[in-house]
Amino acid sequence: MNTLLHFLNSDIKALSSTDTIEEAQDLFLELPYSHFPVLEGNVYIGCLSKENTDIFSPISKIEEHRFEFNRFFVRSTMIWLDVLEVFAQNETNLVPVLDEKNNYLGYYELEDVIRFLHETPFLKEEGGILVVEKDVTQISFSQISQIVESNNGKILGIFISNISNGKAEITVKISQSDMNEIIQTFRRYEYEIISEHQEDSYLNSLKERSDYLDKYLNI
Repeated sequence: MNTLLHFLNSDIKALSSTDTIEEAQDLFLELPYSHFPVLEGNVYIGCLSKENTDIFSPISKIEEHRFEFNRFFVRSTMIWLDVLEVFAQNETNLVPVLDEKNNYLGYYELEDVIRFLHETPFLKEEGGILVVEKDVTQISFSQISQIVESNNGKILGIFISNISNGKAEITVKISQSDMNEIIQTFRRYEYEIISEHQEDSYLNSLKERSDYLDKYLNI
């Protein structure tokens, strides 16, 4: 069962295509939404944005502006990462939810999806965050898992947080373990460590040598 469905909301009735823009304006004045779903009968036909209601004639019907609708939605079976992606791609704080037969079920609010994220082990469980970088063509999640687990660590979450110039940054959350050993093992497998860690003996050694050199040159 997709536990994100616990956050499915239908408290506010969807706009009807036969409603006026003025009615939509009243809704956006009352509620802090960037978009709101529009139904034609019981069929979802798109989202009306708050931004557009400010420029349309208040007495016009919503259906007159259907070509200006945003047509994003999510399925009730989608995992939370895919749902979050739809929020981000469409710069919205509300996303309509449809079932596999395209029936409108309700909507997700961004605040609720973020709350769901906060309840996942990735954020809820204690652990350390490590960010490593390597060529996109050489990234292997199985290798990353092996590196962590061979040092008695446990991965609580992992995702590619950035891709630029052929390099991928991977963010890994690791249960409490010997972070220094994990960091040095990543280096042996030619991963660059992007995040800073007090436990990093390699960087600490470089810093001590640098401090010693500065002291020597200042004598």
